[in-house]
Amino acid sequence: MRVAYFSPMPPERSGISDYSALLVPALRERMDVVVVRRGRKRSPRGTDVALYHVGNNPDAHTWIVEALRRRPGVVVLHDFVLHHLVAGMTIGRNDVPGYLDALEREHGVPGRLLGYAVVERRIPSLWESRPLDFPLAWFVLEHATGLIVHSRTVHDLARKAGYEGPIWIVPMPAWPVPSVEPRRIAPGPVVGCFGILNGSKRIPELCHAFAAVRARHPDATLLLVGASSPGFDLERRLRSLGVDGEGLVRRKWVDEQLLWELMAGVDVSVNLRHPTMGETSGSAIRSLTLGLPLVVSDVGWFSELPDEVALKVPVAADEVERLEAALELLVTQEGLRRSLGAAAAELAKSEHDLGHVADLYLAALEASAGGAAVAEAVLAEVSEAASEVGISRRDADAAEIARRLAEVELGR
Repeated sequence: MRVAYFSPMPPERSGISDYSALLVPALRERMDVVVVRRGRKRSPRGTDVALYHVGNNPDAHTWIVEALRRRPGVVVLHDFVLHHLVAGMTIGRNDVPGYLDALEREHGVPGRLLGYAVVERRIPSLWESRPLDFPLAWFVLEHATGLIVHSRTVHDLARKAGYEGPIWIVPMPAWPVPSVEPRRIAPGPVVGCFGILNGSKRIPELCHAFAAVRARHPDATLLLVGASSPGFDLERRLRSLGVDGEGLVRRKWVDEQLLWELMAGVDVSVNLRHPTMGETSGSAIRSLTLGLPLVVSDVGWFSELPDEVALKVPVAADEVERLEAALELLVTQEGLRRSLGAAAAELAKSEHDLGHVADLYLAALEASAGGAAVAEAVLAEVSEAASEVGISRRDADAAEIARRLAEVELGR
């Protein structure tokens, strides 16, 4: 099988670029993968199936969506909410009618009227103020012959939106931990937050909660690593929150080696999110591989993490107080940190193993390339095997087999 692979790739600074740099070598051990050069909107000749990685960044993914429109294929949906991408591809190119049409197609005339209000600057942009209400996912879904998603959350959102094609849930692969020396930035307990820093990462809430913990534990340090997103003045916000210099260490964009060193040197990894766009966090996966205890928001994919690996904080009126309590537990209880961290490392080795993920990609792409013939062949083999061991359609075992087949979208 020969696959046309559309994705941001290094040296682009993108989480999906890092993801593909990790995944492509593993896929090439199983199939012929042709990585399509950035900006090219046609699949290479002789490819059996096209695979499109789609995220919410217009700069990184506009050309990929344009290629998808030329040749439908399997979409790796990294975010379910694609409003920011759609806005960049329409309003960002002075195509106001295209933006209004997208809103009306998914949300009717009220959606179109709201779009007018956004364009006229009478209301805040919907992709910033109400992204979950207006995901605009059909802008991409209508061209997808199948979806690869990283969570049950996005699977269910796509079904709820009316997508009827095949969907494969494939965990995000875990990065192999390089041989690095942990870089400790302070002698006391260190709480780290990694990745692009913006409003949805709940940085103000994290700083408020950490300040309360530090008041009781002056040797605790908060480490913030990552570039700020455009329009999010993190430094000004930190000054206004009054987080003192001794309790805060700030690093902007760092290279891969230093990122691993800093992550390996923290005691607790915090990865909050609200609103969520349906994304899976690459920095959270890296934390799992390092065996770090996690504190996450109780939303989306983060809610699907086992309770044994993460403390989950609801996004509610008492969010700061609950976050403070979670940090207090992890700062003071080394045994809890060890147990959460051990479970995290085990999860990374099993569910997020790179080889396992590549095998699931292979199965999904083979099924897509073969279409209904593959599904029929699999069902025929399962039926024959069941018959050979004496299972009839009236047996309880037959019902269980049917349930398992439905889980993998066979015989839906």
